[in-house]
This record gives sequence, C-alpha cells and structure tokens, in this order.
Amino acid sequence: MPAVERTATLVVMGLLLGGCSLAPTYQTPVLAMPAAYEHTETVDTRSQLPQAWWQAFQDPVLDQLQQQLGAANPSLALAVAHYDAARAAAGEVASARAPQVGFSTGPVRQRQSDDKPLRSATQPAIYDSNTATFSLSFDLDLWGRLRNAAAAGKARAEASGDDLAAARLSLSQQLAGFYLQLRGAEAQQAILHGSIEDYRQALALTENRFRGEIASQLDVSRARHQLASAQADLDALDGRHELLRHAVAELVGAPATGFIIADAGLPALPSVPADLPSRLLQRRPDIAAAERRVFAANAGIGVARAAWFPQLSLSGLLGGQTSGGSGLLDAGNRYWALGPLAALPVFDGGRRKAAKAEAYAEFDAASAQYRATVLAAIRQVEDQLTLLRQLDAQRGHEQDAVTAARRAEQIANDRYAGGAVSYLDVVSAQTDARQAQLGLQDIQSRQLQASAALMAALGGGWSR
Repeated sequence: MPAVERTATLVVMGLLLGGCSLAPTYQTPVLAMPAAYEHTETVDTRSQLPQAWWQAFQDPVLDQLQQQLGAANPSLALAVAHYDAARAAAGEVASARAPQVGFSTGPVRQRQSDDKPLRSATQPAIYDSNTATFSLSFDLDLWGRLRNAAAAGKARAEASGDDLAAARLSLSQQLAGFYLQLRGAEAQQAILHGSIEDYRQALALTENRFRGEIASQLDVSRARHQLASAQADLDALDGRHELLRHAVAELVGAPATGFIIADAGLPALPSVPADLPSRLLQRRPDIAAAERRVFAANAGIGVARAAWFPQLSLSGLLGGQTSGGSGLLDAGNRYWALGPLAALPVFDGGRRKAAKAEAYAEFDAASAQYRATVLAAIRQVEDQLTLLRQLDAQRGHEQDAVTAARRAEQIANDRYAGGAVSYLDVVSAQTDARQAQLGLQDIQSRQLQASAALMAALGGGWSR
C-alpha cells in the first residue's frame, strides 16, 4: 500500500477512534436530600425567589446600593477577572484539538563539507538558499486525551462562573445585612432620642420638686443618672451606626469618608419563598460550582489514563526552496512531507502512575467537597428557618412586654405624682419600658436580617 494511502487510512481510523474516551462514565455524587425543611411556618412554600431577591424588602435605597455593589465592588471585580482567566484557559486547552498550522521563511547561508555528500562536485561548498514552509500537525486524539482535557477546562470555567455568582450572592447578602442593621440602629436611636427628651423633662420636674421640698436629693440624682445612662447608650449606638455606614460604603466601592446613605425607614418583614430542599442543587451557585469541579476531576482521570496509550499524530510540510531570490513557488523548487507519528513513553520514572493516582485522588476530593457544600447549604437554610421561627415567637412575647412596661410606667408616674411611691419606682418602670422597646426593635431588625440570610441561603433566585 502506498505511503499516502496508509496515511489516509490511519487518519480515518483516528477520526473514528476519536470518539473513544477513557474517562469513567460521569455521575453526579448522590446525596440523600430531605423531602421538606423542618420549620416552614414563617415562609411561603408556594412561590420562588426573584433573581433580584433583595427587592422583596421593597426598599428603593437598598435597590440602589445593590446596583452600586454590582458596578463598583472590588471583590466582585476580582471574581470577574478570575472568571475571564478561567474561560481563556479553557479556550487555550481546547485549541490543542484543532490542527496546528505554521509558516516559516527566511534566507540561509551555509557551507557543506568538502566531500559534498548532498551536492554535486561542481557546486560551491558555500551557498545561499531561501525557504518558505507551511507546517501542519494534528493530534488524532485516539483515546480522548485532548477531548477530556478540553471538557475539564470547560467545566472549570463554568465552575469559575458559578463562583462569580456565589460571590455576587454573598456580597449582596452582606450588603443587605449591614443595611438592615443600620436601619435597625436608626430605629433604636429614635427610641433613645425620645427617652432622653422624656428624661430631661423628668429631671427638670424632679429638680423643681426638690426646690419645693417635695422631692429628695436622691430623686434628683436618680433622674440625672437615668438621663446620663440613656445618653451613654445613644453614644454607643451612634458609634455602631457609623461602623455600619463604613461597611456599606466599602461594599459598594466607595470611600467611607463622607459616604451618605439616603434616609429611609425600617422595611416591612417580607414573605420569603422557600422551595423544596432538592431544588437547592439547582438554586445554589456554590453547589453548582462544586458539581462542575467533580465533572472536571472525572475528565482528568480520562486524561491521566490516556497517557498510558500511544499518541498518534499527523504531520506535514509544504514549501519551496531556491538558491536565488525568486522562484520559491515554481514546481521544481517545491518540497513536501506527510506522514503519521506514533509516540509512547517507555520509561518515565513512575510519572504517569503518579499522575493517574493524583487524578483519582482529586476526583475523591472534589466529590467530598460537593457533599460538604450540599450539607452546609441545607444547614444554612435550616438555621435561618429555625431562627425566624424563634424570633417570631420572641417578638410576640416582647410585644406583650412592651405593652406591660408602658402600663407600669404610666402607673408609676401617676402614683409618684400622688406621693404613693418613690422616684426609684418611676426610674425602674421607665428603664423597663425603654429596654422593652429597644428589645422589640432589635428583634424586628434581626427578623429582617434572618430573612435576607435565608433568601441568600436558598440561592437568591439564581439559576444557571
């Protein structure tokens, strides 16, 4: 059989065998999922989250801050750069499957030995030549080495894209959490401002009663202590508010100095849609990223196993050579070469064996990481559902405490005015009322934060 026909036959066989793959049949790691979450009394199980999940709070200021985060957050920009790099790397790996074509040209001045084994005796020993050559090489990829490498690269790029979505979701949840804490702090500031004004009036009244010899110096001291204590609480709350403002500024990519957040009240508690646990596998970008890395590791096994089999490639040359400055394309000056090349390492010091063991270990590690990610996701959802359930019950009890404390404060003030009780009873009742109001406001703020954390734990409406 002529050489050209043999080469053509090998090429056809290579293309037919190119569908072979030594990677194991891929299966997503199986993990038993619960049929339903334990505590769904405070959520809506009949609907799904929107992609812009924070819009459930119906807060225009939060919406605007989330848009700023997407446009200017440096951590998000870093995740985007990593994703772009992963896609470029995947393209680089995939390019090895295509024929590689090159071109070279240039003048050469050379000298042969006096025996001139390659030229006639009448030709000079020193001569010039010009060449122009096209080269072709194509790996037939009989065992799927390149195909599996490309599949692994693509899966890693997809995982990087999912990492980007997970980073965006995490940052959005952090921003919502800081923002809701800030609004909660503002609501508590309003309570303290009202209490401080009441305490100032109470101090003035007590001082007047003292001058009229109706109240004692002890009552005045207690009134002053109560006012100073509330002012100290407000100072601490003001400092916390500033720190939260700084945290929001950093997340949206703005300097903390002079950063202003538009005024708004504390949002209403949203209805959080909670889908079935099994939907987490499609809704959480971190789970999707972990699954893609399992796929990439599985394809990596195919690459490592293919290294044990012969690598068959096709190479060729087409060009022209002349001793003058022209005529490179003349028929008589052309040269070509075409043929297959088979290569197989005979001894590599155990490199392929180690690479194969490494590939299997990486698959085991990726599978374990996938299971860990799923379990962590389920725990995060259950944690927030439990917290919301507990806060809902706590809020009802705290509301009763506020009502009772306000009634006790009114009774104490009336009885003190009638001389039936000491000012200590008034101070105690007022302090109880203030603490109950602050406690109720804190619970409401924590409910909002838990709702945001739950929506993020559910995937924030993400889908690939």
